[in-house]
Amino acid sequence: MRIAPPIELTQEERAELTRWSRGRSTQARCVERARIVLLAADGKNNQEIGRQLGIDLNKVSRWRRRFAESRLAGIEKDLPRGGRKPTRRAAVDTAIITKVTQTKPKNATHWSTRTLAKELGINQTMVHRVLKANGLQPHMTRTFKLSNDPQFEEKLCDVVGLYLSPPDNALVLSVDEKSSIQALDRTQPSLPFVKGRCGTMTHDYKRNGTTTLFASIELGFGEVIARCMPRHRHQEWIKFLKAIDEETPSELDLHLIVDNYATHKHPKVREWLDRHRRFHVHFIPTSSSWLNVIERFFRDLDQKRLKRGAFRSVRQLEDAIKGYIDAHNEEPKPIVWTATVEKILDKVGRARAALDNHQTG
Repeated sequence: MRIAPPIELTQEERAELTRWSRGRSTQARCVERARIVLLAADGKNNQEIGRQLGIDLNKVSRWRRRFAESRLAGIEKDLPRGGRKPTRRAAVDTAIITKVTQTKPKNATHWSTRTLAKELGINQTMVHRVLKANGLQPHMTRTFKLSNDPQFEEKLCDVVGLYLSPPDNALVLSVDEKSSIQALDRTQPSLPFVKGRCGTMTHDYKRNGTTTLFASIELGFGEVIARCMPRHRHQEWIKFLKAIDEETPSELDLHLIVDNYATHKHPKVREWLDRHRRFHVHFIPTSSSWLNVIERFFRDLDQKRLKRGAFRSVRQLEDAIKGYIDAHNEEPKPIVWTATVEKILDKVGRARAALDNHQTG
């Protein structure tokens, strides 16, 4: 008489199997195998597991045995299956990859599965499978720009140093302005989303004016100080600096991280800063907005409150911005920066090498 092997799980194995058994994106067969092993570990015999899961007794026995022999690796991957090898796909694999990575169609910027299949005289499904297997997405792009600031490393060390090790008796604030925010109203009412249909909004709109948001976010607590103003000259920048001065404890130094916009370096601004010695301004390198964390707050504001909003006036737009910021400040969260200077320089170095290789290739 054959006896099913007993199953005892470590905490790590049980956690991983539980994740597989509940994962929505996990393959159905992997979910089933994880459930078999979990029930076996709970002391169920094969017959009970088969009845509970509604599956064949041989299948229960097979995956229970595989796990006992090879643990997680035994059920995570299938054993090699029979059948002929995909010889036709192997024959065109290199041609597809070469074509999509090294050439462009005559009348477009990139290949699609249909145009590439037509060009090579093969099936579109085969092109799709080869591209997917090799992680190629010719229709996708990402934006990037390397900073050419001659003081890039020096400024990077300065700013990241403030993020990772802020000075005592001081506040570190990331500061910037989001200019020309448009008060856009749709030409027809939008429809709410319902089951089976997403929400709608018209493609056209009516412009009702603009505003500029000046904002700072304090890294230690995540609180935001903000003002909306009609323009973004040095006069408005000084007004916002005064607001920061009024709304922060006077006994603390203020370290402001800002970009290289000319307004921030205006002679009148420098004069004001000379009179207010607790302000210390740190400029990020040029073309490095990713280093200024207030940009993340601006992105969230745009995605969560402005992008799908409808505003009949600038006043209505500014009230919406103020409401979003007030809600944020009710439950602020500290800004946690984790990237070190070394990691950033390594990543920038790889990007620069890739760009140089492309230009000289």
